[in-house]
Order: sequence, then structure tokens, then C-alpha cells
Amino acid sequence: MSSFLSLGVPENLASVLAATGKTEPFAIQRDTLPDSLAGRDVLGRGRTGSGKTIAFALPLVARLSGAHAARRQPGRPRGLVLAPTRELATQIAATLAPLAEATGMRVTTVFGGVSQRPQEQALRAGVDIVVACPGRLEDLMKQKIVDLGAVEVTVLDEADHMADLGFLPGVTRILAATPQGGQRLLFSATLDRGVDTLVRRFLRDEVRHEVDEASVPQGVMTHRVFVVPGADEKTALVRHLASGRGRRILFTRTKHQAKKLAKQLTAAGIPSVDLHGNLSQNARERNLAAFGADAADGGVRVLVATDVAARGVHVDDVELVVHVDPPVEHKAYLHRSGRTARAGAEGTVVTVTLDAQRGEVKDLLRKARIAAALEAVSADAATVAELVGEPAPYVAPQPAAAPSARQGKPKAAQTGDAGSGSRRGGRGPGRGGRSGSGSGSGERAGGQAGSSEGARSGGRRGQSAGGRDGQRPSTAKCQGNGQRAQQSERQRQAAPQRGTTAAGRPTVGATVADVRAHGNAGTSRGRGTRRARSY
Repeated sequence: MSSFLSLGVPENLASVLAATGKTEPFAIQRDTLPDSLAGRDVLGRGRTGSGKTIAFALPLVARLSGAHAARRQPGRPRGLVLAPTRELATQIAATLAPLAEATGMRVTTVFGGVSQRPQEQALRAGVDIVVACPGRLEDLMKQKIVDLGAVEVTVLDEADHMADLGFLPGVTRILAATPQGGQRLLFSATLDRGVDTLVRRFLRDEVRHEVDEASVPQGVMTHRVFVVPGADEKTALVRHLASGRGRRILFTRTKHQAKKLAKQLTAAGIPSVDLHGNLSQNARERNLAAFGADAADGGVRVLVATDVAARGVHVDDVELVVHVDPPVEHKAYLHRSGRTARAGAEGTVVTVTLDAQRGEVKDLLRKARIAAALEAVSADAATVAELVGEPAPYVAPQPAAAPSARQGKPKAAQTGDAGSGSRRGGRGPGRGGRSGSGSGSGERAGGQAGSSEGARSGGRRGQSAGGRDGQRPSTAKCQGNGQRAQQSERQRQAAPQRGTTAAGRPTVGATVADVRAHGNAGTSRGRGTRRARSY
């Protein structure tokens, strides 16, 4: 059995791998490392989980360090890795970081969905290797924040997925911005949909290596297809499949379904987190960290995801992958399934399908070259119970935080301290107003005067009790209606007519009719219903 040292890996890098238990190289690593460490362009094809990341991380770091080391320049990295998703870029950077640290190099990530400023600061401070998604990297190139003219080694990972996402035009522009004489490594699970065009244009005298025919996960991976008659039976079956003690990933087709299912499982006592494109980068990282953590430390065992997690998300010991919704394409089936049975471990893949979907699922499996019988089951079937094993303990969902009550100013009872205010051509100072508790009196120039308990300063003559005190018990409401009616009648009788003073003389606000009704005062100023002018 060969070792990393025997393949030409520098001793300091081999020691970093050994510290994490990686002492024997996988097939894709054994095949490609001698050529990539020698500086050759490499086209590597291997199934998901076959160890491609270490296969290109080792030569990337080795070729930029040691005798090949150079002075770090702001905004001019020497190594570049392109990845289709933020999750994959993050995990590649995590694999590269300890290797780069052992050689005194710096690694940073560049992708969208987060603030650009930290990425700018890292680039201007100087980094050796950039792991990037094409969109944000092109933005920084246009802003002259990063220059790829010094790149010596370029890696393109999951090239077929980039083609699926429509990134090939951007990838082409990025590769064209790197020096022609640099080393280029292209790794992917499949080579189609325009990937061959990249190979012909940018790889020179490349060495091709393929591992695992047709890139189909097989050997330690068991495939099952469970058929149920309807939606209710499917819901019950999925809940039972999620209830086991080991880690499991449940795939849905849409973001809404992933979010909804995670909430439903959590409410049923099965703590779950979701992962999809609508989440912010911080939320994605938080949920992935929870899924990767031990349950005793607050981690969760169930991740409900869309195809955003089908590539690049590596969490150890995922024992079960469930296709809650069968994918449309067979490649998506393979990449989803590749989240389990990684690095030689065992795993099971279950596809849940309805009776009406039998035909399309058979076609999907045929294209993926997977042989699996369609089994009609129910949630409580013995075959399902045997697969799930002992259910995990029920975890009571955390109650939703109650919305905080508005802390407004309480409306005080309007029965208390006295206050006075005057109004002479304008609003004067006054107390005992709307929010006060007391009686206030106010005068208008022209003679309107009166007192009221809790009325506005300078307000209407009369008394009012039990006003806006913020308390509305049912008994008080019934009694208050009668009291207010009696008080209103007394106020109407005691108050002078609108537009007159207590002495009966017209004042501001009087209509022409009021003026005429006063008669002998001689104040009529014409016909109509206009307001009388102020004297």
C-alpha cells in the first residue's frame, strides 16, 4: 500500500494529513498526485466522495511553497481554486487551511451572499491562495481589487456543476485572465455539457485519470426505493425515517418544502435544520455547524436540504440519505447520494415515491445505473423499522419567543390634580390635559369659560369621569354608557350655543344665522352661511 510520502508529497504536508488520520491515499489521489506534483496539467474524474479535494490541495500548496515560494503581493494571488457553490468553496478552504499554514501561506475565500469588504481587506493585505465562486470573483476583477496575472496554479472543481449553473462563460473569462503557462487542474465527477470545451482550450498536454466507472457510488452504499400510496402515508414514512439516532440528510426539490419539513420535524420532537438558497451565508454556516456538532453539545441529527447541499457538503458519519422528492436528473441523484458512504464508510440511500411516480423513478434509476427494487411499504412496516433502528429520544421543541409588548405611556385616569390654561389668540400652557389626571379650566378671548375633569386645557364646559384611563372592564363599560348619556345631556343644557358666549353674544365661530338670531346687536355682515369674522 502506497503512502503520501511515496507519491512525492512533502513531509510537512504528509504530517498534517497524518494528524487527522489520513495516512493512505485514495485511488484518485494515488493516480493523479505523481503527475500534478510534477507540474503537469491534470484532468481528474472521480465519483463524489472519492477524495478529489485532497488530490488537488496537496499539489496546489506544494507547488507554491518550499523552493517555489515567492513574496506575497497585495491583490495578486499565486493560486486559484474555482468552485460552483459557497458551501463547496468553504469546505475546500477548510481543507487547504492547515496545509497552507504548515508552509506559511494564507488562504481566503471569495463568494457572494456576504459583505465584500472583508474579502477586499484580505486581498489587499496579501494572500497566496484564493478559493472563489465565479460571480463575486469577476466583480472584484472588474473593480481592480484582484489581479490574476500572477496565478501559477489554477484548479477548477466540479466543472460539470458549473456548466449546469450557467457559469461556464464566467469561468472562461477567469481562466483567460490567468497566465497561459500556468498549471491547470480540472476535477469533476462527470465531464459533459461544455466541460470538454474548457479542456481543449485551457489544458495543455493534460494527463487524464478516471476512477470508478461512470462515477456511480457503489460498493458500500445500499439503495432502497419505498413506494407509498398517498401524501399522508409519505409524510408518516419520512417522519419515521428521520427519527433514527444517526445523522441523515433529507433532500427536497424546493426551498419552501425544505423549510417547511424542517419545522414539522422539529415540532414532532426531531430537531432539524434546513439548508437552501434563501438562507444568508451566516444562517447556512450556523445550520451546517449544528448538523456537524454532537447531539450532546446541542447539535442536530437531521438536515433538510435542496440540491445546494448535493455537492461540497461533507459531514462525517451520515448514515442515511433520503430523497423525499425524487430528483429530476440522474446526476442529481448521484450527487445527493454521495453525501453518505464517503471515504469507505457504509451508508443507505432511500428514495420515497408515490405510486403515480413509479415510471419516472424507474427511468431515473436506469440512467443512474442503479439496481434497486421498488418496495411497497407503510411507515410502521418491519423493513422500515429495521432500517431506522432505535429511534432517538423525543426532544421537546423550544417555545417560540413571545413578542415584546409595546412599552407605551399608560393612559392615566382623568380625575385628579387641578390645572389651568388660557388661550388668547393661541394655545397657552395648561395642565390637566388628555393624559393628565385632574380638572382644568381654560378661557377663550371673548368669554367662553368652563371647567372639566380630564378635558383638554381650554376645552369645552362640562364634566367627564372615567375617561381614557386605559381600563375597560365589562361592568364599567355598561355603567359608563348610561353615565355618559346623562352627562352629555347635562353638558348640552349647560353649554351655550356654538358661536356665542355665556352672555349670548356672537363670538369666533358663529355663523351668519347666529349673528342674525342675535338681532339687535347689529352685527349682521351679509347673507349666506359664511362664518362671522372675528371682532
